[in-house]
Order: sequence, then C-alpha cells, then structure tokens
Amino acid sequence: MKNNIHISIVTPVYGCTASLTKLYDRLKMTLEAITSDFEIIMVNDASPDNAWEVITQLAAKDLRVKGIDLSRNFGQHRAITAGLDFAKGEWVVVMDCDLQDRPEEVAKLYAKAMERYDVVVGQRVQRQDSFLKKFTSKLFYKVYNYLTDSSIDPSIGNFGIYHRKVIESIKQMKEQNRSFGLFVHWSGFRRIQIPIEHAARVGGRSSYTLSKLFQLAADSIVAHSNKPLKLSVAIGFALSMVSIFFAFWLVIRYFLFAMPPTGWTSVMVSMYFLAGLIIGSVGMTGLYIGKIFDEVKGRPLYLIRETTFETDMR
Repeated sequence: MKNNIHISIVTPVYGCTASLTKLYDRLKMTLEAITSDFEIIMVNDASPDNAWEVITQLAAKDLRVKGIDLSRNFGQHRAITAGLDFAKGEWVVVMDCDLQDRPEEVAKLYAKAMERYDVVVGQRVQRQDSFLKKFTSKLFYKVYNYLTDSSIDPSIGNFGIYHRKVIESIKQMKEQNRSFGLFVHWSGFRRIQIPIEHAARVGGRSSYTLSKLFQLAADSIVAHSNKPLKLSVAIGFALSMVSIFFAFWLVIRYFLFAMPPTGWTSVMVSMYFLAGLIIGSVGMTGLYIGKIFDEVKGRPLYLIRETTFETDMR
C-alpha cells in the first residue's frame, strides 16, 4: 500500500493537557495550507492529567490525529522515539506540546526544507524561558561542547523538520540513553538553522527539575564522549609528576639546607585531595560501566499500552 502521508507531526505529551486542543487547531490550520496529507502523532508519556482522554477525543474527531499511550513515563526522548517509529511522512516535524514551539512556524521550516535541505531546525533567538532554564542550558552545552569537541548552539532545541532518510537513520540508533537533538547533530546530513519565534508556555510547568536536568546532562555527556575518562587519566598523570618534583625538592631542601620536611596539615590535606580525585575517577568509570550494563540488558525503549489506530504491537 502506497504511503500518502507528506508531513508527520510528532509531539510527546506530558503535563500540558490544556494546550492540546489549541495545538491541534493551530496545527490543522497551518498544515492544511501546505498539504491535506498529514498526520499528527501525540505520544502520551504517562501524563499525570487527563491527556489521554483529550487525545482520544481529538483522534475520534479527526482520523489524522493518532494517539500513542505509553505504559509508563519513559521520558521525553523515548516518547519522541515512539512517535518516530510510527510516523509515515516524507517529512517529520518534532515539536513540544506546550505551544512554546509555535505551530505556525512549521510553514517556515517546511518552506526552507524545500530548498533541498534534509534538516531544518528552529533557532530560538529570544527564548521565553526562565533565567534558570536558559542559564543551565547554556552551561550544559558549554560543558558538552568541550567534552565532545562539538559546537552545538544552545538556542536550538528539538523543534525542526526532518526528511524521511534522516528519521530512518535515527531509528537505527537503539541506545538506551536517548537524545533526539544530539542524534540528529551526530547523523550529519544537509542542515540549516533559521530564526523562529518562541512563545511563552501556555499552562503548567516544565517537568525538568534541576536534578533531572543535571541527570540528563550527565547521561548525554557519558553517552556521547569518553573524554572525561581521558581527563581523569591526564589529571592523575599531572599530579604524579607534581608529587615527584615535590619529593625531589624535599630531598634537596633536607640535604642542602638541613630543613626536615614538616607539616602534618599539608600531608593530611594532600591525602584527602588525592583520595577525592581517586574516588571521583572510580565513580566516573562506574558511570560508564553502568551505561554498558543498561545497554547489554537489551530492554525495549518503550512499551505501549494502547493506540487510537490499528497497529501490530507485537
């Protein structure tokens, strides 16, 4: 059977039920100006409100709306993965459901993609987020770029349009540690970023607490770089060289200047300092081993409780 879907919208849903109907209405108006062959895939990531009921109502009203209800909360990026697995469009748009990614900007992204680009991502020139969120985002990408030798712009999120060949490439990546934007960046393809208007959140609040953001940052860095391990080796080697030179200095000072080594405090401080570095290095190694453990278990990336459309869920 020939696939007639031209554009697929994939949006993970969590804690933004109040915006779903508005999201559908605005997407419908925007997409119908481009093509009638589109689908809107809403992935309910175990939202604590009545999101699934709203999704099923929208799907009953318009068959182009397709709902996927995950069995539990798997996280934003795994929810995106579930949507991508079922998206059939030649072009796939990934966006948030809280209307901060303005549906009207899809037309701008699509028009730019028609200039023979495989990936067109939106650059949030003026982010309508809290100071803390913008600060932590910039801090994460500075650290991430340093540790992975990348140059990712913190003003760019997941919101963008992606050609089918890009999506098929992303679907081949089965890592347990998911980050859609980083996967797209790694995959290459012909890419461009364009400025878009970023809106304030309509209702609710972000599910990413400071601790969750820190965990996401640590997972992303460990998943995409082994530079922290190399740094721990370099720091250990540097400290060893310093200790050797210091030992020579103590010997010279003792024999030439008759000054015996003293200083219980400095010895204890040095011991605690080195012990902290050793424990930190072992802990860093443990993080990588833990990720290996997660990968070798081979568990599915997500589980589906039900959908609003017929599918082979085996």
